[in-house]
Amino acid sequence: MLNLTNLVFLPLVGALLVAATPSKAVGLQRGITLLVTLVTAWIGLALCLDFDGSTAAIQFAEDARWFTLPGRIDVHYRLGMDGLSVLLVGLTAVLGPIVVLSTWGHIHQRVKEFMVWLLVMQTGMLGTFLSLDLVLFYFFWEVSLVPLYFILGIWGGERRLYATIKFFLYTLAGSFVMLIGVIWLIWTAGTTDVMRLMDVAGRLPVDTQIWLFSAFALSFAIKVPVMPFHTWLPDAHTEAPTSGSVILAGVLLKMGTYGLLRFGLSMFPGAAIEAAPWMMALGVIGIVYGALLSMAQTDVKRLIACSSVSHLGYVVVGLFALTQAGLRGSLLQMVNHGLSTGLLFLLIGMIYERRHTRALDQFGGIAAVMPIFALFLVFAVLSSVGLPGLNGFVGEYLILLGTFQASPWLAAIAVTGVIFGAVYLLMATRKMLFGPLVHSENRALTDLGAREIGLMLPIVVLCVWIGVQPNAFLSRTDGSLRDVQARIDRARAVRTASLGEIPVHRLELEGR
Repeated sequence: MLNLTNLVFLPLVGALLVAATPSKAVGLQRGITLLVTLVTAWIGLALCLDFDGSTAAIQFAEDARWFTLPGRIDVHYRLGMDGLSVLLVGLTAVLGPIVVLSTWGHIHQRVKEFMVWLLVMQTGMLGTFLSLDLVLFYFFWEVSLVPLYFILGIWGGERRLYATIKFFLYTLAGSFVMLIGVIWLIWTAGTTDVMRLMDVAGRLPVDTQIWLFSAFALSFAIKVPVMPFHTWLPDAHTEAPTSGSVILAGVLLKMGTYGLLRFGLSMFPGAAIEAAPWMMALGVIGIVYGALLSMAQTDVKRLIACSSVSHLGYVVVGLFALTQAGLRGSLLQMVNHGLSTGLLFLLIGMIYERRHTRALDQFGGIAAVMPIFALFLVFAVLSSVGLPGLNGFVGEYLILLGTFQASPWLAAIAVTGVIFGAVYLLMATRKMLFGPLVHSENRALTDLGAREIGLMLPIVVLCVWIGVQPNAFLSRTDGSLRDVQARIDRARAVRTASLGEIPVHRLELEGR
């Protein structure tokens, strides 16, 4: 029962069961989906808790030949968990039942189809994080995009078609470019095994690595999204239903940052070193620009969407600082962003279900009539701005520390994003919760119910746990991150030797 195949494909089995139910059996469809995601969460968390983070070795591995490509290259069904994927698998598993419970409040039409797509997306996301065959990874990468296309296009807001087409064109363009890199790399290396490809690709000439890195990184940068590929995200978030926004912010965007770490840094370390100054600069620009963009918003959901550009800019900067502190902080911040921003989207969805508006000027003083909602919103905002004692602080501190080690000037600019983030989030909180009750419609608002409180409590617990005891999470990533750092250090040493600063024979004596 506790194996990766069950973890990945149980949601797909659930999707088939839901598809077989009568269209009017809404309660049965919701029940099956919730049960399947709960069991998936149990399997995922059990595997994550049993994971040994002290080593870079692949754990819970499964391997079987799938099919053969021309040139006698075998494609394998190869799954495995390591320190780069363990936290993201846990995040995906935890958010599954939370997202399903959130649909009770806003998905009332075509429930059956929505649940099917939600479960298919769960399989695609888990498969992406656990695939250790390049063809299998690309397969799950594409599978995970299809459900969001339908969720956004069918259950989205008034401008859903515009947002859907924009999302589709951006992601399709990136996927096609990555496919070229995938094909070239497989035919050059003669294998689809990700772990073997890391060794082969790392020995390629730096010029070749740069081309391959660019092909992969473009697709991942669009997914994150890295500035200037970010323009699809505010539209997608704003028009998506609440559950779609939670899963998009919580997990789907992390597929991009995970790809940069797994393939950009680990597979092409020489190219990553060359690209690092540019990627860090783009990340810092994204931090500041995303924060300024958020300040200009009057729609609170769009404000949170734009804040993702800023927050994920930190992850990109930390990754390409190429320091151990930066890598640790970035991987933890992927989880932190999924929890904090997911919680914010849940709360905004709950107030929208009651008030049917997201305009900031239509609120004010609602803490008086919705004190429990106000408590959760303030908590989510403090988590997102990085209050010490909560999850956001640890990730941002490690990222800024790692960035300072690589570039003090970029770190100094990145710090301003923390200040700007506090400004726009706290200003939005003040406008929504405090002051006089100007609008009469707000006087009749009902506070959060037991279902709404219950689905948010796991996120709150995790935010506090990470903030108070971050090593419980960081320790599971250390072995794999040390391996990534070692690959980068070897590539840096080779680069230094090629510039004539260290004799090549000295590198050979040192075993580099």
